[in-house]
Amino acid sequence: MRGCFAIYYRELLILKKKLVRQIASMSVAPLLYILAFGYGMGKDVTVAGRSYLEFLIPGLVAMNSMTQAFAIASEINIARFYWRIFEEFQAAPIRNRAYVTGEILAGITRAVLSVAVILVIGAAFGVILSYNPTFWLGVVLNGFLFSSLAVCMAMTVKSHADQALLTNFVITPMAFLGGTFFPLDRMPGWVQSLLQFLPLTHAASVIRGASFGETTEPFSHLLLAGLGLIMFVAAFFCVDKAKE
Repeated sequence: MRGCFAIYYRELLILKKKLVRQIASMSVAPLLYILAFGYGMGKDVTVAGRSYLEFLIPGLVAMNSMTQAFAIASEINIARFYWRIFEEFQAAPIRNRAYVTGEILAGITRAVLSVAVILVIGAAFGVILSYNPTFWLGVVLNGFLFSSLAVCMAMTVKSHADQALLTNFVITPMAFLGGTFFPLDRMPGWVQSLLQFLPLTHAASVIRGASFGETTEPFSHLLLAGLGLIMFVAAFFCVDKAKE
């Protein structure tokens, strides 16, 4: 536990040092999406009886919690390639599970912070939905999954260029195709079937359903939790391999 807390506390100190810049950075993309899509394109559009802006906010929550959780990979890479902090972790009496858990907690924290920023922006535009425990459970599970994936990827890549490729080919397509900006039922049937394989599709469904006060599918929660646990275990092996 001490090792886990030490890793997590270090990441919190880094986040605290650049908190204002981090919040500003987390605000830019959601604000642009709300202005461009919520007002520019969807001002008079309704989706299932709700305004498009109400539909968009939960999608942005799912997308940003994914991207911000995965962004912990960049912090890990900086620590590995430039500060050589990972070499110090190797020498310290810190177990892999403590290191992985600490970094994942940091990723979840970033995800929750980004969601809080979006909710404040949404409230400023007059959108206040139901942010109940099921909503936050979806956010945490989404953050857990993509933080775990981030640790795996950060331990596998050899440079920032490799990290950028993974982001461009995995995270970015998922951000736009996971039901964040449009309802999936408007896509062809075969496309809908393919998009069901994306974790973000289930995260967006859970978060949006909970924010609307609807009953969410237990399968989506279980899928996010199951994939997160698989990535969590895989992260141990990736850290082991990186230490060799």
